[in-house]
Amino acid sequence: MSIGITPDLTALSSSYATGGIAQAVSTQMLAKTLDVNESVGQGMVRMIDSAAMERSVNPAVGSNFDMSV
Repeated sequence: MSIGITPDLTALSSSYATGGIAQAVSTQMLAKTLDVNESVGQGMVRMIDSAAMERSVNPAVGSNFDMSV
């Protein structure tokens, strides 16, 4: 009877270790994605701030649009 239990424990242990590694990799990927998204968000805020600064210096810029067809 112990012969049948040993391979099951080995397979279970291996499966558990593999699942733990997959979870750790997934967590690290999520952390990296959050870091990238934070950097992109900060870049967008800087871009919006620079556009607001341009409007405060030259309020007429971009306020009129002339189009001819």
